[in-house]
Amino acid sequence: MIKPYIEFRKQSDFSGILTDTFGFIRNEFKPLMKMIINIAGPAILVYLLSLAVYNYVAGDIFDIGAFGDTSLNSGSLVLSLLAFFVYFISAIATYILLGGTVLFYIKSYIENKGITDYDEIKRNTYRFIGSFFGLGILKGITLMFAIMLCVLPVLYAMVPMAIVFSLFVFESRNSVIDAYSKSFNLVNVDFWTAWGSYIVLFIIYYIIIVVFALPSSIYAMISTGIFTGEVDPANIESFSRDPFLIALSVIQAFIQIFLNVILVVGGAVIYFHLHEKTNFTGTYERIGEIGKIEE
Repeated sequence: MIKPYIEFRKQSDFSGILTDTFGFIRNEFKPLMKMIINIAGPAILVYLLSLAVYNYVAGDIFDIGAFGDTSLNSGSLVLSLLAFFVYFISAIATYILLGGTVLFYIKSYIENKGITDYDEIKRNTYRFIGSFFGLGILKGITLMFAIMLCVLPVLYAMVPMAIVFSLFVFESRNSVIDAYSKSFNLVNVDFWTAWGSYIVLFIIYYIIIVVFALPSSIYAMISTGIFTGEVDPANIESFSRDPFLIALSVIQAFIQIFLNVILVVGGAVIYFHLHEKTNFTGTYERIGEIGKIEE
């Protein structure tokens, strides 16, 4: 069965952006997931293992002998800090490698009309990991600063930050600073379409995360006696080390990693909509191809 080719380099309306985002994920799901696991797999594995270890040892930081009486467990504190450090670094590496893999997959997909080159994608992802890290820092600082200001600045800043990685990947002449600065100018070309599309994608992403988080939340409330109204401090102390709860949190984190693909692909589709509305690169290319066919 021949998969339909998704044209990225075109102008789209609100529904077109959503349709192309989920259409691409549906059509390329298996090869894209395989690519992510092959390239980002080691980082994902370390991330999930460190999360499990951190959840287990963090419960031992305080020994609760009686309600309101706690004593610090220094050995567990050291282990918790170490586990958290590994968890934090591996989380950054995971999301950088995932984002790079998806965007360079899309770039290869576009350049080869639906065919992707694994070696090229892997090489580019590892080559630009430092640049992605720098962009990630700028993105994080921007969103944190916007949050400190108020709600409205965040609602604006999230749109350029959604396309900043796409701007860096698909316009290879851009430096990290160029991509960051251009992202604010580009979103103004059609801000409301870009904003509305990304908000809807983010809501879908968040709802799915909440749905998958329900089992662990319900289990935690049952384990600690919140449902019955009989909260036992001993249960609170031990429930974080419950193997079943840790397994649920790891599964939830694993699913959340791959759900992030929705936002990355959506950001790329939005970028191409804005870019085409400004430069008409894809339109001119398709007109040129028609001329070649007629010759």
